Amino acid sequence: MSNMKVHVLRLEPGQEVRKSLEEYVHREAPSGVVVMTCCGSITSATLRLASKTDGSNKIETFKKHFEVLGMSGTISKGGTHLHICLSDEEGGTLGGHVMGDLVVFTTMEVALGEITDIKLSREYDSSTGFDELTVTKNQV
Repeated sequence: MSNMKVHVLRLEPGQEVRKSLEEYVHREAPSGVVVMTCCGSITSATLRLASKTDGSNKIETFKKHFEVLGMSGTISKGGTHLHICLSDEEGGTLGGHVMGDLVVFTTMEVALGEITDIKLSREYDSSTGFDELTVTKNQV
């Protein structure tokens, strides 16, 4: 069984979401957090879209208003891994890996879960070629 401390915050118009959350976590929850829930609106987003069949990735910036339907992932000093689902003015959806340029339009309400007896970090995994999530028990 783990213990969890919940951080709830509101980001304001013009704030860049990823950067703002990373700064908050590094200051207030240095062992890392999981994103529990997120809703709000944005004016732009830079996303890495799902890999193509040949394994290549496409990174695209979208400059328009979106409603945030949800965001999930982890944030730690070792790195950030966030995925987001957005809805446009016609109800169409778009999602991907958050690269940045995620700018708040009116508000962004976020709940972060800090699991107090573990530490989240990222280490290189030769089987995937990426820095992957590593979970270690905090020393008591």
